[in-house]
Amino acid sequence: MATIIEQQPLYSTLPVGQDVMFSVSNNLIVSNQIKVKFIAEVHISSSLPPNTAVATDVIGTFKTTPNNAGVGMFNFRPIIESYVKADNLSARGSVYKGFAVSTYPLHIIDKFSLNNNIIKYLTIQFRVQYLDQDPTSSTNNELIQVQAENSDSYKIFNGYLKYNDVLDIGTNVTANNFGYNISSFDMIGAGTDFLTNAPTTQYANVDDYGVLPILASQGNTPSGDFRGIKFIYYNSSGVQIGSADQIDRTVANGAYFKHNAMIENEVLYIGAFPGNLRNWHSQFKILVNAGNTPAYYTVEGLWNNGSLVGVSNTYTINVNCPTLKGYEPIRLAWLNQWGAWDYYTFTMKSSRMLSTKGSTYNQLEGTWNEETYRIDGFKGGKKAFRVNATEKITMNTDFVNESESVWFEELINSPEVYMLKGYENIVETTSALNQYIIPVRLTTSSYTRKTVANDKLMQYTFEVEKSKTLRTQSV
Repeated sequence: MATIIEQQPLYSTLPVGQDVMFSVSNNLIVSNQIKVKFIAEVHISSSLPPNTAVATDVIGTFKTTPNNAGVGMFNFRPIIESYVKADNLSARGSVYKGFAVSTYPLHIIDKFSLNNNIIKYLTIQFRVQYLDQDPTSSTNNELIQVQAENSDSYKIFNGYLKYNDVLDIGTNVTANNFGYNISSFDMIGAGTDFLTNAPTTQYANVDDYGVLPILASQGNTPSGDFRGIKFIYYNSSGVQIGSADQIDRTVANGAYFKHNAMIENEVLYIGAFPGNLRNWHSQFKILVNAGNTPAYYTVEGLWNNGSLVGVSNTYTINVNCPTLKGYEPIRLAWLNQWGAWDYYTFTMKSSRMLSTKGSTYNQLEGTWNEETYRIDGFKGGKKAFRVNATEKITMNTDFVNESESVWFEELINSPEVYMLKGYENIVETTSALNQYIIPVRLTTSSYTRKTVANDKLMQYTFEVEKSKTLRTQSV
């Protein structure tokens, strides 16, 4: 009797922040042999789907004994979740202000970037092991492995599930399987979303950078494929400015024309915020420099099914003018539920506080290692040997709606948070590109979800601490 995979994830694309359950059986061996173990050989690939016939992409081999029902039960979540992570740097082929730079922050790309780390291929090969008890066999008293069975090929990405996210249960032959259906993010059907829970209406300053992530895991033919992104610009009266811009999914734009089974093309990032547009879009830059900045613009994914049609929900980016409020704008980027990036610019009152901590020593007064003793006024008493300063920033949102109130919960729960510097009208060298992103730690430890019914007008206050200390000279 062959080894049977009794249970596996219901969908082929799955976040690693959920239980990744498999159960396997082999009734004949379990019933008739001793020291039986089920073996799982885990293959993870950063390029093409794994070939289980070779061991080049094996990340580990794991064993379990049959449970009381005679099956081997595996949960691969603790194993595979360390093999995907956030993309912080741009991928090969992307550009910044029209120039190809080897490595630079993902958030400031011109048009498209492939992914480096957020998604991988997964395949598991199962075997059964037992102790041979046949005295006539040449392998008597040796451990025997038999009955290899391959799982389906899966795509795992750096997302997690909340406890209230709905899991689907299979039917008929898949009745034992369950999983979360992420088809609402896949750019293949009408009304799909970018890979984010952010509201479809967002606000950004004219200097703000940021990317919108998409899941592009559909077919591999030019016809019937995610084609690109469309931008349309509007003035304050809602009148369109100029013609729509279509940014095709091409190599020249930092992507590929079509899906090609390479995992780096499964998740794409689009430089969709005003700072990104100023990098490369001459007309947008001219409008900004002339004081005619669009009041807002829309972003929509395009699908090629013989003719170009809009496939995603339309995202509206309202362009703020920070000088109208007079406060220092502070833009945060954080890792969202789906392993990509969300952004918010705090445009209301903010404050910065420095706290210092250092070591001291007592310095002798005068000169003790010279021919004569001399009293120097700058010497003597307690002196600072080294001073380390930590900067904390308190910032306030503008008035927000209830959808934004829910969305901010991902900020306070995020393991990665950064401050982003805005656009500057210069071309930096590679060595200067580290200035755009500043790691911070959110020190706000609690969050109360507000509602219109309870709170009327809703605002939030957050505090962050720069992760790197400000170090001064040592004496």
